[in-house]
Amino acid sequence: MSKNLDTLLKEERKFEADPEMIAQSNIKQWMDSHNIKNYEELIEKSNEDLEWFWNEMAQELEWFEPYNQVLDWKPPHAQWFVDGKFNIVHNALDRHIKTSRKNKVAYIWESEAGEVKKLTYFELYREVNRLANALKKMGVKKGDRVGIYLPMILELPIAMLACAKIGAIHSVVFSGFWAKAFQERANDAKAKVAITADGFHRRGKDIKLKDTLDMVMDDIPSIEKVIVVQNTGSNVGMKEGRDVFWDEILKKESAKCETEQLDSEDPLFILYTSGTTGKPKGVLHTHAGYAVGTYTTLKFVFDIKDSDIWWCAADVGWITGHSYIVYAPLLMGATSLMFEGTPDYPDPGRFWKMIGDYGVSIFYTAPTTVRLFMKYGEKWPQKYDLNTLRLLGSVGEPINPEAWIWYHKNAGNRKCPIMDTWWQTETGMHIITPLPITELKPGSTFKPFPTIQADIVDDDGNSLTESGGHLVLKTPWPAMFRTLYGDPDRYVEAYWSKFPGIYLSGDVARKDKNGYFWIQGREDDVLNVAGHRISTAEVESALVSHPAVAESAVVGKPDILKGEEIAAFVILKQEFEASPQLKNQLREHVRESIGPIASPAFIGFVDDLPKTRSGKIMRRVIKAKVKEEDVGDISTLANPESVDGLDRAL
Repeated sequence: MSKNLDTLLKEERKFEADPEMIAQSNIKQWMDSHNIKNYEELIEKSNEDLEWFWNEMAQELEWFEPYNQVLDWKPPHAQWFVDGKFNIVHNALDRHIKTSRKNKVAYIWESEAGEVKKLTYFELYREVNRLANALKKMGVKKGDRVGIYLPMILELPIAMLACAKIGAIHSVVFSGFWAKAFQERANDAKAKVAITADGFHRRGKDIKLKDTLDMVMDDIPSIEKVIVVQNTGSNVGMKEGRDVFWDEILKKESAKCETEQLDSEDPLFILYTSGTTGKPKGVLHTHAGYAVGTYTTLKFVFDIKDSDIWWCAADVGWITGHSYIVYAPLLMGATSLMFEGTPDYPDPGRFWKMIGDYGVSIFYTAPTTVRLFMKYGEKWPQKYDLNTLRLLGSVGEPINPEAWIWYHKNAGNRKCPIMDTWWQTETGMHIITPLPITELKPGSTFKPFPTIQADIVDDDGNSLTESGGHLVLKTPWPAMFRTLYGDPDRYVEAYWSKFPGIYLSGDVARKDKNGYFWIQGREDDVLNVAGHRISTAEVESALVSHPAVAESAVVGKPDILKGEEIAAFVILKQEFEASPQLKNQLREHVRESIGPIASPAFIGFVDDLPKTRSGKIMRRVIKAKVKEEDVGDISTLANPESVDGLDRAL
């Protein structure tokens, strides 16, 4: 970064925490039990002695053998809970079976077509044991890798837990990715077994997943067996000696299986993240530290109680699903809702209806989903009873203040605080986040979680206030990734070399005078306009604050004089129509909101933006179109037709 990032967006609205929620919150009760008077004292005490805090939290889980040391930190390498014997599945399932939670519902699952299944903790435990036994019969042992290529069905968490139970390392590949992505990841991990499904339903279509996988199986020499879930009932080709059906192998297995006693630092999973360039990076997480970190953050950030219905509306194929659909909720003994479909199918009320149907009390989704809801209007959430909601969450990218306000008003009935969380595949757990006891500012992720020291720095490592810069972490945390699988040099180079001993997140952000953090996007998503470095997130936020705009994506367009000019693509709310006059209004609105330098030179109206199935905007596709370059591989797009829409807008 040649110079600091210009900060244009100012947001002064504040929302105080509800006194009743504060009094009943898990974090307040924990603080009371440790004679800690308030949030400031909690931060001071935990930051002074991070090992004290994490030791206290680790004691809430069960250990086969106690650890001798909380943390061994030799930057950039950490070992947490040294020499302890642990298994995340013992804590997520086995220990609950001995308690009243045995017959509590662990998962409520709804298919796109509306089919409902429920699994209690005991039923889940038995299914996990059966698959674990089947994997062992296939020769899968501790340290072996298993590639999982499944849609959002209950067999997905079962597969992950079965691997972890026997000490195998799972590598989940998002089912919306094309088979080439699975091939690349399975070869990198040298996966021994693959687990997939015949197919899944997406917006009424039957997607043939096994057929897709078969296209690349000859190019994955390490895979010896393929387990196939019969999800849609469609006919699939089965290779004799290699392919087996899930139901057929499980019915032969015992529902009892001893959980492997592992070292705290034994690997739990590899999750590949593409990053901005180069081959995917295999982010490696371990059993104990990841368990303690995710358990603690879900308990304190989202205040999970035994009576709650928790819905993290992400896909398990991403880190959000790993941490907050599978592992942390089960560690907490919570009831989770899982959903196979999309937010607006068969109509834009689908999510709201499900919240009402199941009495969801805590709802966690992405800003792109909130902006999709904004596009369809307030009438949809108003159709359904959302009074069971008491807490909301946001994850995945910065949420602009107007989307935050819309979410607070229409989903939360102006009473539900929004936990706007910043974290990454690499961090494993929430890092910068509000708590139910803190004052909120729309669009801000609040401050670092207890023990974590985050900062915004310039190129020389100097701390910045009210100016954008590199978001860095200066202290270790238990759920931190340990390395990049098979590439330890890249781990050091990519994350720890710019500021030795300090983690470089790859995001840009600013910190205001009150210490609140404002995430501005990836370092690659920065515009350079006439010498000013401007965050795309700030311009997009300004556009969405206009009453006509539901969502926007901003990229840089090469310009001889300015270096770059701003090109914006805009989705309008349903009640508004595109016109030259509206384009001028939007330019003026951005000019008035954050300054003339940020006013878009080009505005194009589109029906949709190119997105992955997780809802993330694929800005590289938009950039390629604007620069009249080849868009490259778009097989991972949920909506390839949106690319033609960009052409029409240009």
